[in-house]
Amino acid sequence: MQDDTDTARATDSVHDRIERARASLTGPQIAIAVALVAALGFTLLFVQDPMLHDSLHNFRHSAGITCH
Repeated sequence: MQDDTDTARATDSVHDRIERARASLTGPQIAIAVALVAALGFTLLFVQDPMLHDSLHNFRHSAGITCH
């Protein structure tokens, strides 16, 4: 039999997650998260040294990010 929590998880959307994060995170926490994502994005975009680029590429895949 399906539990109410299973139903809630099945209907959980990105919008719901954003609202939950907005309610539970402070401004500085959000700013730090945005800065980290921006720094990682900049690094992945502009670092082209093959060994470093490959290691960051592998890190993205291990983190579950699909790039191709």
